[in-house]
Amino acid sequence: MFIRKKEGENKEILQTLITLSVPTVIEEILRTLLQYVDTAMVGRLGEQATAAVSVTTTITWLVNSISAAAAVAVLAMVSKAVGSGNKKLVRKIAQQALLLTAVFGVLIGGISVFLSPYIPVWMGAEEAVQRPASIYFTIVSLPMLFRSASIILGAAVRGTKDTKTPMFINIGSNLLNAVLNYLLIYTAGLGVAGAAIASAVSYTVAGALIFIAYRRNELLYWKKNSFRVEKDLLKECADIGVPVLGTSMASCLGYVVFARLVSGMGTTVFAAHSIAVTAETIFYVPGYGLRTATSTLVGISLGERNRKKLGEVSRLSIMLTVGMMCISGVVLYLVSYPLMCLFTPVQAVAELGAEMLKLVAFSEPFFGLMIVLEGIYYGMGRTRYAFLAETGSMWGIRIVFTFLCVTVWGLDLRAVWYCMIADNVCKALLFTLPVRKYVFGEIAEK
Repeated sequence: MFIRKKEGENKEILQTLITLSVPTVIEEILRTLLQYVDTAMVGRLGEQATAAVSVTTTITWLVNSISAAAAVAVLAMVSKAVGSGNKKLVRKIAQQALLLTAVFGVLIGGISVFLSPYIPVWMGAEEAVQRPASIYFTIVSLPMLFRSASIILGAAVRGTKDTKTPMFINIGSNLLNAVLNYLLIYTAGLGVAGAAIASAVSYTVAGALIFIAYRRNELLYWKKNSFRVEKDLLKECADIGVPVLGTSMASCLGYVVFARLVSGMGTTVFAAHSIAVTAETIFYVPGYGLRTATSTLVGISLGERNRKKLGEVSRLSIMLTVGMMCISGVVLYLVSYPLMCLFTPVQAVAELGAEMLKLVAFSEPFFGLMIVLEGIYYGMGRTRYAFLAETGSMWGIRIVFTFLCVTVWGLDLRAVWYCMIADNVCKALLFTLPVRKYVFGEIAEK
């Protein structure tokens, strides 16, 4: 009888996990497919156009990391409050999410626009690439308020176990981006600037629709005259989010240095590297989709103080993610060259990029393991260890050894990607070590 009950509970958890994760996985996959289209359209304009868009990519990650850190905290807090059944607390957290959206959107947007002329220079872009790269970054930074809304308020909506609404919104906005890309890049002949305008419009539409969904969500809804700044909730949000921000900033700065080292190897090598990084994305984004569902259910389990459910959610999430990433790694290895050819007509770039993709295909299961374990830690609010593990691995392995390979030993792009793979494997191992203690000891400690 006990075994049957346990099997029934596990089946229910698995069904809930899949139900929540499928929309986010679909959302991430379609978003990446449309990013492929975007990259391919720009790639047809030549290597300089590709470099102009790619050279600020790591800075864009850095900028987004601020709102993303707040989103991790909001998701963890909302899902935990939902699990505890405290509707009043859920609404208070929703108010703080809107406050964070407004502050970060205006502040980050202003700083990004101000620094946009200097960023391509700092990234070591060639002189011919600097001006179009600056224009691109300026345009996509203008709707930063809407970008922050899409990230932070979207996390609040997902924390209530509604993953379908953000999925439909983001699918629609990305389809709009693809259509506008074609019209503005080719029909209107705006080139790189056209790609930037298309992205800016889609960001604005997505942010506006997410705000509407946030206001219409029954669990998140609050009356306008009831808005209050809750210092205790903001402090809790900071306790969770600041280590995430530290992780993201340390990682993104590491990516900046990493990209800077690769950009010095020449336009062809940098183009192959940048396109290969983009091409790999779709093979690991399903893991990020599953991570969001995992964080939500982990937070709800904590709110319910259900120790067994917390353990089962974690175990099943790990099994699903690693299994999925094993399959994606095999597919990536098999389609590496034709995939690169979709993004660039330059054979040398395609061949070099395909070689890198075959190397990284073997590390996809480790990358998946890292992603899902990070989601478990984030759902529990255990973000400090993630900061230490990610920062230590990024700077102690990827950056140090890439610097040695490129600057000291004069090795090629293959060595650089080996450093990247070693970093991902190390992170997976570091995240694995304490997970049993954190998952099964969390509720007992409280």
